[in-house]
Amino acid sequence: MKSEVWKNPVFYVSAAVIMLFVLIGAVMPKKFGKVAGKLFDFTTINFGWFYLFSVFIIIIFLVGLAFSKYGAIRLGGENESPEFSFFTWIGMLFSAGFGAGLVFWGVAEPMSHFFSPPFSAVKGQTEEAARLAMGYSFFHWGISQWSVFALVGLVIGFLQFRKQKDGLVSTALEPVIGSRRAVKNTIDSFAVIATVMGIATSVGLGVLQMNGGLNIVFKTGNSIGIQLTIILFMFIAYMLSSTTGLKKGIKYLSNLNLGLAIGLLLFVFAAGPKVFILESFTLAIGDYITNFVQNSLRVQPYKGGTWIRDWTIFYWAWVIAWSPFVGAFVARVSRGRTIREFIIGVMVIPPAIACLWIATFGGTALWNDLHNGTQIAEAVDADLTSALFQVYEGLPMTDMLSVISLLLIFTFLVTSADSATYILASMTSHGSLNPPQFAKFVWGILMAAIAAVLLYAGGLEALQTASLIAALPFIVILLLLLFSTIKLLKREPLPIRKADLRRFKRIEKLAKKKE
Repeated sequence: MKSEVWKNPVFYVSAAVIMLFVLIGAVMPKKFGKVAGKLFDFTTINFGWFYLFSVFIIIIFLVGLAFSKYGAIRLGGENESPEFSFFTWIGMLFSAGFGAGLVFWGVAEPMSHFFSPPFSAVKGQTEEAARLAMGYSFFHWGISQWSVFALVGLVIGFLQFRKQKDGLVSTALEPVIGSRRAVKNTIDSFAVIATVMGIATSVGLGVLQMNGGLNIVFKTGNSIGIQLTIILFMFIAYMLSSTTGLKKGIKYLSNLNLGLAIGLLLFVFAAGPKVFILESFTLAIGDYITNFVQNSLRVQPYKGGTWIRDWTIFYWAWVIAWSPFVGAFVARVSRGRTIREFIIGVMVIPPAIACLWIATFGGTALWNDLHNGTQIAEAVDADLTSALFQVYEGLPMTDMLSVISLLLIFTFLVTSADSATYILASMTSHGSLNPPQFAKFVWGILMAAIAAVLLYAGGLEALQTASLIAALPFIVILLLLLFSTIKLLKREPLPIRKADLRRFKRIEKLAKKKE
């Protein structure tokens, strides 16, 4: 099995390219960062409109598909039951898709918008700024980003479990691009490179947040020694979890993550300004629905400014770059679900949890700044890593909440990393549902090493920017996947629906009566 992995060009080509990027980022972090920044600016300035428009088209397509006649098609056999329970399924989606990002940005984003509003005419740190901050945070963590994951996951899951083919992006594109080996290998290598770079930088950023939290709680200071120690413990944890398989380590950790997150959410809600949280959640949902089309297609050709590029377009680029990994993982855990159930589940439930989280944690921070003059917004503007822990200062059992949050961030990072090692091993072993341990081990080491080297060299931000450059070509791949999905479904015989079956029975009864 090991030799098969080494014979796969996707494995060694992608590993070689990644190591080259890391070496450049480690040896010349400033030059690398400068070039990466210029390339990222070029893609987002000139093609930001393309990102926004494409994601909007994907949403319309998926919503239409969910309520079409094809929605009854199952990602598996006709009578196959879902492989995982509903709670476990949602836990896996939540852990892989959000990771530690939501814990980090659940306070940091609304407070950043509160401090510097998305519209220049609105004054910061006012009630109007607070309303805009909550509405835009809901938009950024809502169905738009999950539509990208859902599209990739849908077509891969359909091929894996319905058609018994491998779960590779290149195979999903075969109805559009054909089956030439060189083209397929190039697409798969590109998907692996984008995934590794995205995950490695996310691990590094998560480690920085953990170090910041440890410093606030235990006064440990911020140092590379502490960060490397965190990475070592993470590496041991996610390799143990990954090697136990999808139905053990990843499943149990995902359930633990969701349970911890819900417990923390309920406590902060109970201890925080409950009525304000509920009212701000309700108002923000209304603003989200009312302004959805406008926010989805908002660019600034007349007035200028960088806010949309710094936030919305940056988010969409990040989501698109992550889509091969999250989409493939979402597909793997969704076996046995119908297309309708898959789309609604993936696009509605995780975003709903995210919005509740933002309303509770971000809402508590906003209330304290508006009514108690706590100045959390200023603290967040100075240091984003302190955002969550600043909120706890105004709540009972501050230290306990901080420790639980640090545990949650750690388990989120471990779950994201072990999910990534599984998917990367699968991608580089011809889409196997049970990839070899050797491949998991190699990718697990590479991810930890990349994060450690870049943290040490100070090139983490440069690689993060570089990884987002991959979003531009990958959005083209996503649109091709959309057409590929249409072609695949048109060839598929539709299952007999219960309503049709009842109608057939009525017709049969009438025919017998006439006889």
